[in-house]
Amino acid sequence: MTPESISALGAVAQDPASAADLAQLSPQQAAQPQGKTFATWMSQEVASVNQQMVSAEQGLQQLASGAPVSLHEVMMRAEEARLSFQLMVQMRNKVLEAYQDIMRMQA
Repeated sequence: MTPESISALGAVAQDPASAADLAQLSPQQAAQPQGKTFATWMSQEVASVNQQMVSAEQGLQQLASGAPVSLHEVMMRAEEARLSFQLMVQMRNKVLEAYQDIMRMQA
């Protein structure tokens, strides 16, 4: 996950459509997403994290095979991929925790 994608999450959370704008929509229009949904955003971010991990793995394989690659660049990509993966796992944990809290609420 890049800083741009993290700031995009804030943009998704703060939908520019105000309550007054939503009141003017028909029920069919209100039911349709007004932009990027959380599921779409999340699947794009998972794909991005996967691409970072693949890139880091390729760099490590090149380094191990003796190809002329920069150790510094390979280690930077590996660390970036590791941090992105850790952030994704923590987001997953928070979403699951929120879901469990909602399920425990009394109706």
